[in-house]
Amino acid sequence: MAAHNDLGHRGEDLAAEYLQEQGYCILERNWTNRGRKELDIVATKDDVVVFVEVKTRKVGSATTPISAVNASKQHRVVLAADSYLKAHHIDFRCRFDVIGIIYNEYGSRIEHYEDAFKPRPRFYR
Repeated sequence: MAAHNDLGHRGEDLAAEYLQEQGYCILERNWTNRGRKELDIVATKDDVVVFVEVKTRKVGSATTPISAVNASKQHRVVLAADSYLKAHHIDFRCRFDVIGIIYNEYGSRIEHYEDAFKPRPRFYR
């Protein structure tokens, strides 16, 4: 497995641990819909379904975790979340969070952006 994949998996493990410590119930990790749509973490807290996109970076990376979740990535996460809600017949309020894991030589730092983005229509030309 490539080093960046190892880093990403470690980041997702840290994010899941962090969420549980904050009182979230983890429903799914790395959920896919026939391999086409992927959600890093699906959790619940206070009757809200939370779809969490996890981005892991080393200190000094060209992009920050939050900036890596651009409009295109947001759209893919929203489509995957819609598939998840339909597949599980869930009609709860939901939100989209981003968790950034920043690694340096001393350890890691977690940045949790609650309600980081909203679903929005995508217009094509």
